[in-house]
Amino acid sequence: MSFRARFITRPLFGWARNILPPMSETEREAIEAGNVWWDAELFTGTPDWERLLATPPATLTPEEQAFLDGPVAELCEMLDDWHINWKLHDLPQEAWDFIREKRFFGMIIPKEYGGLGFSAFAHSEVIRKVSTASVTGAVSIMVPNSLGPGELLMQFGTKEQRDYWLPRLARGEEIPCFGLTSPDAGSDAAAMTDTGVVTRGMHNGEEVLGIRLNFSKRYITLSPIATVIGLAFKMKDPDHLLGSKEDLGITVALIPADTPGVTRGERHIPAMTFFQNGPVHGEDVFVPLSAIIGGEEQIGKGWKMLMSALAAGRGISLPSLSSAAASFAARTTGAYSRIRHQFNLPVGKFEGVQEHLAQLAGTAYQLDAARRMTCASLDQGYKSGVIAAIMKAHATYRMRESVNDAYDIHSGKAVIDGPKNYLGNLYRAVPVGITVEGANILTRNLMIYGQGAIRAHPFILKEMMALSETDRDKGIKEFDEAFWGHVGHAIKNAFRAMGRGWTFGRFAPAPEEAGDLAVHYRQLSRYSAAFAVVSDLALLTLGGSLKRKERLSARLGDILSELYLLSATLKRFEVDGKPAADRPLVDYTFARGTKAIGTAFAELLDNLPSRPAAWLAKFMLFPFGARRSGPSDKLAQTCAEILLEPSETRERLTSGLYLGEGQPNAAISHLERAFKLVVEVEPLRRKLREAKVRNPDEAAKKSLISEEEASRLKEAEAAADLVIAVDAFPGEAFTHGSALPDERDNAPSKAANNVHDLKRTA
Repeated sequence: MSFRARFITRPLFGWARNILPPMSETEREAIEAGNVWWDAELFTGTPDWERLLATPPATLTPEEQAFLDGPVAELCEMLDDWHINWKLHDLPQEAWDFIREKRFFGMIIPKEYGGLGFSAFAHSEVIRKVSTASVTGAVSIMVPNSLGPGELLMQFGTKEQRDYWLPRLARGEEIPCFGLTSPDAGSDAAAMTDTGVVTRGMHNGEEVLGIRLNFSKRYITLSPIATVIGLAFKMKDPDHLLGSKEDLGITVALIPADTPGVTRGERHIPAMTFFQNGPVHGEDVFVPLSAIIGGEEQIGKGWKMLMSALAAGRGISLPSLSSAAASFAARTTGAYSRIRHQFNLPVGKFEGVQEHLAQLAGTAYQLDAARRMTCASLDQGYKSGVIAAIMKAHATYRMRESVNDAYDIHSGKAVIDGPKNYLGNLYRAVPVGITVEGANILTRNLMIYGQGAIRAHPFILKEMMALSETDRDKGIKEFDEAFWGHVGHAIKNAFRAMGRGWTFGRFAPAPEEAGDLAVHYRQLSRYSAAFAVVSDLALLTLGGSLKRKERLSARLGDILSELYLLSATLKRFEVDGKPAADRPLVDYTFARGTKAIGTAFAELLDNLPSRPAAWLAKFMLFPFGARRSGPSDKLAQTCAEILLEPSETRERLTSGLYLGEGQPNAAISHLERAFKLVVEVEPLRRKLREAKVRNPDEAAKKSLISEEEASRLKEAEAAADLVIAVDAFPGEAFTHGSALPDERDNAPSKAANNVHDLKRTA
């Protein structure tokens, strides 16, 4: 043992071991799940931009593209959320049959088991398109492909389990659900009271060693129709039938829904969105030990299994739905703002409206960029729990902001429900996204930075592992190497961050090919270094109490999240070929993002309990203040106008959405048609406006325009009136037991006519 290790590190080791807060098994398993990628680069303070740019972009195979163009498009034509939510209270039977037939439930299951074997990006693109046709349809598809029996079986199942269950799941012969949340255990899953006691019981006519389960789960998607239930429970062995240990920990098993003692079928109504969701209960349910996913080797490893599965699924499903919602809100609101006239002008020409339009455009661009980059990393084999948490929380938060912006501009048009309202179901879906797969308050305040500081930091995890080493001498040796590496790293970062802070990042690194984008790369390099320094200061001054300082942790997480999202923005711009027309969206996103970063730094340092540390950080990193101004009014106007005019940029911004193809009577189809017509006749409207004539026929009589032009103007006005109109129902429609009528019921429409045969075969 070296002099340093013996006389300096050894006392530090003992001191650190005493103050280190105990790490629960749940926390340890969550931290160890998955791996790291760009999140770790940002924690170093010196992100490797060449590595980011060298990451292959997310792409589709010809087979995946064909699936999107064929079965996905066909499914979208079958879905009408007004009928689903207000009449059927379920997907139409035709859609369920089609989902099974085309193996939508098996997107992530390898082809060798009969699944589609799609990439993360293909999975994401399917959710993106379907969610803009029907939120209910998208949720029904994405849950089996996210945290569910399929993912768990692929990662941890025995060969026998995979061979039996995966083909059945892929073909839709089995409908899965997964039971985790219970009345006493929401965010704190470790508090669950659902138990499985090791005992002997009868199975298939013979006595075997197994588990007797008692459980009560709620909020379980697909549970009312599920045929197989993935179940998380606390396993106990009071009679020591498996060994000396009694509390075996959280375990995951696969339970056929028709097992005696299982009760399911009741339904919740999640924010008036009628995807299949409900409770599932079990009383004295006996299953053999072979029901445990992964067999006896995986007893007690359930939480690690769940966190590992979430590291992939949580980064795809809800972020894809959220990104689609933001893009859909941007496209529809831009179109409506061009169609809707007040004070003889399109409302999109007013600065107050343009402020919201710019936010919609910037958010749509950034969320889709982050979605694409995250999928690319997953397809390269990186499954970062930190990135998944960032994407889940910030994508759903920004979906809420976008839908609210859309509502502010649409006003009464969006408030009145009915078949003519194309935004209402997205609005109702917002709280579902915010809440499920880890409530956002928990994710933002605890998980993003709390997990990231340990998992993505270059030294913290090594130090913690050394401190928990049972062999003291080995622990001291490992701690010596990690701790002094950390010290050297921190000193370098401090000088690096100070230099960048005092020069506004002007000389921070950027990739050679960055060109005039270098200013953005340099700002991220500056803020990454500052983040690394402040992170180490917070850990040094607060130690284990940092995880109880949730607001500080949340601000650190916000900085890390913005750095990731802005990195994705640059990556997308590079992948798209740096189109000049898209540059305002990049600049707007950066102005807004760096403002958020500066505010988070300022509030963090204002509230850091150690005032000397805060003053030192301010002097070193932000001598002229941390706060930044946001986008200029001129830049916001430029971004807003992107949504008001047909262009390649607008199409890139909103690509991959379902826009009513095959449903000519859908509200979104009316909007798309009206937007096209209104833009085409704008020069004619200008003529009338300058002549102070409102009526097209009158203008034709005065020879200001031709009869054909007058006809085109009237056609555009009629199309706009159809979009602006809202639904009104006869009073008798609201009597008890009545269904609200739909004027489209008599029109030819695939979705509108699927009101037959509600009975499904599940």
